[in-house]
Amino acid sequence: MANIVAIVGRPNVGKSTLFNRLTDSRKAIVDEISGVTRDRHYGKSDWNGVEFSVIDTGGYVNGSEDVFEGEIRKQVQLAIEEANIILFVVDVTEGATDDDKTVADLLRRSKKKVFLVSNKVDNHDRQALSGEFYVLGLGEVYNISAISGSGTGDLLDEVVKELDKEAKPEEFDIPKFAIVGRPNVGKSSMVNALVGKDQNIVTNIAGTTRDSINTRYTAFGHDFVLIDTAGIRKKSKVEEDLEFYSVMRSIRSIEDCDVCLLLIDATQGLEAQDLNIFHLAEKNRKGIVILVNKWDLVEKNTNSTKEYEEKIREKIAPFRDVPIVFTSATTKQRVLKAIEIAEKVYANRTKTIKTRQLNDVMLPIVENHPPAALKGKYVKIKFINQLPTHAPTFAFYCNLPQYVSESYIRFLENRLREQFDFEGVPIQIFMRKK
Repeated sequence: MANIVAIVGRPNVGKSTLFNRLTDSRKAIVDEISGVTRDRHYGKSDWNGVEFSVIDTGGYVNGSEDVFEGEIRKQVQLAIEEANIILFVVDVTEGATDDDKTVADLLRRSKKKVFLVSNKVDNHDRQALSGEFYVLGLGEVYNISAISGSGTGDLLDEVVKELDKEAKPEEFDIPKFAIVGRPNVGKSSMVNALVGKDQNIVTNIAGTTRDSINTRYTAFGHDFVLIDTAGIRKKSKVEEDLEFYSVMRSIRSIEDCDVCLLLIDATQGLEAQDLNIFHLAEKNRKGIVILVNKWDLVEKNTNSTKEYEEKIREKIAPFRDVPIVFTSATTKQRVLKAIEIAEKVYANRTKTIKTRQLNDVMLPIVENHPPAALKGKYVKIKFINQLPTHAPTFAFYCNLPQYVSESYIRFLENRLREQFDFEGVPIQIFMRKK
């Protein structure tokens, strides 16, 4: 299974700063006001050749006691369920607070591997202060400063020792399709429509599905594994953070599949949360098919599907080359068609193009439309090959790779898509020095 490391702790201890340091990004909003973490916090990290996903929890509003209690408990609980390893961050300048003790209690009972991380230790005096955290009963305290990065290397050395170096999704020689989407868009109904029996309890309370359920599907000449992603629990208090939970819930399923069937609700359109899940699949370089579910509930005119499709493509740009299928799980409309398209996307994702064919087709295109000259220097692309990776990746060898613009790389990607059909699959292109 995927390696997942979750960062937990009360507000303002520096979780987002540590997340940025580990994922080498500035994605998380870092702010002095507690409870600022609202967007999804998911990134990839790699240490000593071991790759893992990092999730920054947070994002509850620190209001009344019960809201705090409830929210942090849910987040920690979710981290305990979903992650392999938990980094519990505390603030050396404030010492062990009652809230820290609450979190420590939950973690001690979880039997998960927990690293207690004392943050903001940026001088010698503070090192002595972090001894106070032994009272939390979680063993060794790791001193770091997330802002300067000091101590994070030692911490990561220990973390990767605990991770599964061979972490691989369950191996099947058949495609694995994950049905993903926001709560309540009809994921379980879609599985039932396919499998033909009520395997999952279908209710219209968002978040009925607690865990991923894998089903081997062998009807109508198809053979694949269907992963019904866990939905999320309904949160009564803090509505805006629903997103954090559903994305965290989808991560494992997305990482473990070949093609994501992203279900959206036709009556609501493509929302921010759907886009987050879409980008998550794209970032993991999975095949993607968008299923517009509940299409039977939408009033139609002659251009309905065309207009609807165009709106979706605008939102998912620049990766617009994604199949869109209008379905209804209740009437079973186009459900099998969705599977056929997913199988085609799987084939696109796993296909290899012979080097000779690649060069015969692409080099004349490059010759007719060479990259723009920069500072009087001309880029000459001499050779192209496909790299042996799990998703389509191409290397273009040239004299001055650093001078090739993003827009030209986009041009090359579009030509590859036109010539070889990579519908539904993210493509990576590297410019390499010949």
